[in-house]
Amino acid sequence: MSLSFYIVDVFAEKKYAGNQLAVFSGADALTGKQMQEIAREINFAESTFITKLNAGNNSAAIRIFTPEHEMKFAGHPIIGTSWVLMNKIFKHQPEKITLSVPIGEIPVRQAGDLVWLQAAQPEFLDTFLAEDFSNFSNLSSADFDDAFPIQEVTTGSAFVIVPFKNKKVLENLILDKTKMNEWLQANCKTSHRALYFFCLEDTKLSSRMLCIENNQLIEDAATGSASTCLQAFLLKYNAPKIQIINHQGEFINRPSQIYFDGKLENNHFDINIGGKSQFIAKGEWEV
Repeated sequence: MSLSFYIVDVFAEKKYAGNQLAVFSGADALTGKQMQEIAREINFAESTFITKLNAGNNSAAIRIFTPEHEMKFAGHPIIGTSWVLMNKIFKHQPEKITLSVPIGEIPVRQAGDLVWLQAAQPEFLDTFLAEDFSNFSNLSSADFDDAFPIQEVTTGSAFVIVPFKNKKVLENLILDKTKMNEWLQANCKTSHRALYFFCLEDTKLSSRMLCIENNQLIEDAATGSASTCLQAFLLKYNAPKIQIINHQGEFINRPSQIYFDGKLENNHFDINIGGKSQFIAKGEWEV
């Protein structure tokens, strides 16, 4: 059995930046176990598998896998897969599509070089103390921006949003893998456990996402799902409207730009993230 696959760099202003993604088409005959094995083999942060395709109504269904597990929702796979669908698979190249993932249908649109997704309504979970982090990092209480809480937020995948005072703290961050994992296991409300650190200095937003996967401390180059959580967080705690670029991946030499465009009105969050995708390769995968 042979599958066509595409490789794109997502949230990337140029090739070989942003977050890598492998997109496999015609994957409806694969089992979840096979998808997991392929994702582990290619070993990108995520790989996606197109299981249904309907050109008539511009829709598709996908499953998303990290090398370790399946995801219910993830931003960079949705943005990248949508770009492949709209520019490489759908012959009529629609500007709007609907992508089905385990949490539901995600509306996606393309405007120029940017592909945008609209996220689900956020849920704000537990808040935490800055002192907690001294047990598994080099951080002191003075490193945190006390204008914001530290809080777990989800729009489908949950992240603990951690505000820093400046980019220097972000750059110098050191985490103890074992102690961090123990804290995540003890405190996170969902099975998806990760930390999303950010600083907002004037109009510059910078971030880092770190989690434990395959017993390794992993840093992600660009995290769309975390960005939807951060956008919701900033709409709630900073300003009810936002248009800004979130810069991630700089400290692992994969600079990424995630575009924010959102508003909070009458307790309803309109959360939109966008990004550019760079086409890298197409091939055939033997199963």
